[in-house]
Amino acid sequence: MDWRESFLRRFGPGVLGGITLSQWIKLLRRYGLNIDGSRLPRVCAITAQSLKNSLLQIVERYRYDSQIGDMVVQPPLFVLGHWRSGTTHLHELLAQDPRFASPNLFQVSFPHTFLCSEATDAKIVAFFLPRHRPMDNMEWGPGSPQEDEFALLAATFMSPCMAWVFPRQRDQFKRYLTFQEVEPGEVAQWGAAFVRFLKKLQWRYQRPMILKSPPHTARVRLLLELFPKAKFVHIHRNPYRVFQSSQHTLRIMLDWQALQRSCPEVVDDWIIAQYKDMYESFLKERPSIPAGSYYEVNFEELNRDPLEEVRKLYRGLDLPDFAEVEPRVRSYIGSLAGYKKNSFEELSSELKVRLAHEWRACFEEWGYPTGL
Repeated sequence: MDWRESFLRRFGPGVLGGITLSQWIKLLRRYGLNIDGSRLPRVCAITAQSLKNSLLQIVERYRYDSQIGDMVVQPPLFVLGHWRSGTTHLHELLAQDPRFASPNLFQVSFPHTFLCSEATDAKIVAFFLPRHRPMDNMEWGPGSPQEDEFALLAATFMSPCMAWVFPRQRDQFKRYLTFQEVEPGEVAQWGAAFVRFLKKLQWRYQRPMILKSPPHTARVRLLLELFPKAKFVHIHRNPYRVFQSSQHTLRIMLDWQALQRSCPEVVDDWIIAQYKDMYESFLKERPSIPAGSYYEVNFEELNRDPLEEVRKLYRGLDLPDFAEVEPRVRSYIGSLAGYKKNSFEELSSELKVRLAHEWRACFEEWGYPTGL
């Protein structure tokens, strides 16, 4: 194991690395007694970083608030799909187009301060960051396209990913997947934080954003309220493969992020329930997307011929001329030569039966065989 990975697993602040001291105090008041002693090194790291973030936030607001306040966010393109469905691969392909921009790992990790800190602190993050992502061995760095969900988590705590930090309290955060049972005041707070983050990105890049976050799959209605002219591309994958990869990823996330131990046996139930909730919401709200603003991608077909599938996506969503960016996409695809995906043990017949039953709507929607 790389020393950087060992260090971050024990001392890294994880998804809470971008919060301020006042936010951290709020969390400690609510969950402090539930933090395990073995996680105290991570607690110290979060505390130290929150102090720095609080100071930098003051500087950033003083320097930039007047400039970003009048920014108009151009309609984003949202990449939707459950974790481990190929959303990262699709996002990376689309991010090759310089006519668009995407938030990077540093920016989503430090949403309060990135305008004034990225130029210097991204180098520090790069030093401690392993070269490859721990869940799938894809190369990454502070400048890699990343999920805006992490920015919203650090800004509001209103994210189902907070359950990675406090897994024993995960039921308290699951409502933030769909926001269907969240008080209007909280919804407004989350929306304001989202718009502010995108205004900062808009000021930085002066281009429309390509945004990828799996939880957005369950928030189509809410996203349309914020961005009526947004476009959406959804990627789906064989549900059995999604489950296997999600098992692996969730266990790693708990190892890297949690402030308390959790029971390994709950992982399967967690994934099954979250996937079901996500797609019940998505299939219900998808018809509200205006004609011409939605496109569907099959992961297996994207894997076979990524260039042609991205070309068809550009046509389907009436994006700018694909020919202009095709050489960049070809080059990126070529850089993936030799990449090896994770391999997993075959699922038990009992688990397959359960998935086929619980996720029946998705097996039927995209024509995946259950093999039962």
